[in-house]
Amino acid sequence: MGVSTSSPDKGIALVTVDFPPVNALPVHGWYELADAVRAAGRDAEVRCVVLAAAGRGFNAGVDIKEMQRDSGHAALIGANRGCYEAFAAVYECEVPVVAAVHGFCLGGGIGLVGNADAIVASEDAVFGLPELDRGALGAATHLARLVPQHLMRALYYTSRTATAAELHAHGSVWKVVPRTELSAAALELAAEIAKKDGTLIRLAKAAINGIDPVDVRRSYRFEQGFTFEANLSGVADRVRDTFGKA
Repeated sequence: MGVSTSSPDKGIALVTVDFPPVNALPVHGWYELADAVRAAGRDAEVRCVVLAAAGRGFNAGVDIKEMQRDSGHAALIGANRGCYEAFAAVYECEVPVVAAVHGFCLGGGIGLVGNADAIVASEDAVFGLPELDRGALGAATHLARLVPQHLMRALYYTSRTATAAELHAHGSVWKVVPRTELSAAALELAAEIAKKDGTLIRLAKAAINGIDPVDVRRSYRFEQGFTFEANLSGVADRVRDTFGKA
């Protein structure tokens, strides 16, 4: 349980998240993930990082129960800061990050894959932001990197999900494969990237980040301010406690 790093092949670091039962990460989990990705990127022998998860799905976002147990705002602030750090770690990783996604990729999972350099997904993967049903806001910044603007808005307002095949059609998912082939497909892409010169691939990552039209860190931080406002007003607790069914 937790976050682990392994080296399945030369030049590749595999960072695996495992927080049963659904990979809804507690505050410390987001920081563990951030630390693992940053450490892998700093390793001079690594030229590509694969971000994967064990269990039923890739990521179910933050641990809502952790917030519900907190009578104050410490858990919310911790989750906000932890997510910010994990998303930034993926984006700022010194080498390309390939996300290997299976099952559900929701909430904070969208922040991770939206900041990844490439996505390989299994046929059963679904992507979405159920934030409005959870009394929260955020990660529209990252969903907008996966689908066109108007589709992003419709998905966000309805809390609906998009399939891996749909994202592949929009060009944001590199390849869709049967679940049993997901790991091999992600490692295959990572191995192709890892064949490049280590110094040059780092320069390429920095250069591509430098020409992004949106500052994803500032944009996401702006969204988080509205999440905190929703909590201060009391609407977040009201919606969160009923999962949007009130």
